[in-house]
Amino acid sequence: MTVTLRAAYPTDAGTTGEILYRFMMDTEWMPKLYTAAETIGFCGTMIERGWVTVAEMDHQVLGFLARDGEEICALYVARGAHKTGIGKQLLDHAKEGSDRLMLWAFQHNVGAQRFYRREGFVPIETSDGSRNEEGLPDIAFEWVRQKSGKPAATGPNEAVKEAAGKSKDAPTGKVDKDTIEKDTTKKDET
Repeated sequence: MTVTLRAAYPTDAGTTGEILYRFMMDTEWMPKLYTAAETIGFCGTMIERGWVTVAEMDHQVLGFLARDGEEICALYVARGAHKTGIGKQLLDHAKEGSDRLMLWAFQHNVGAQRFYRREGFVPIETSDGSRNEEGLPDIAFEWVRQKSGKPAATGPNEAVKEAAGKSKDAPTGKVDKDTIEKDTTKKDET
């Protein structure tokens, strides 16, 4: 079967929301901050903004990536589709449209960190969790296209290396719902 990437439709909010919600519910260290309905609404907002690309097979959405300019806001794959190459396909698609990308991953999420490093991202900053609504320490990663078309390796600093070494293994993903809600409020006020 072939995986197809396409821009998300408004009707994809339910499926993408369910993928994100399942990640939150199935990840032991992840705070349970939102209901399924709130998560679907959040994904609907990202879709309305034109940020979301979905990966589908046989008309079933198996993963999605949300990108606002150079920032990857979310990358999630359905539980049954992990380790099938869908996350890599979504990330490669995002790279095609940019010379630089950045994202945040939770320090607990060692699996995501390995994936992003393998895909050419390098850690550039750490946070104690005060910058995200989950309150979890995280790491900023950056990918930069070299003139030759290969990613540039800028290298992590010692604090990033130390923080990455203390993390526990978990599935991929990171999202900041609070930022989107604040942006939506600002747009509604204008």
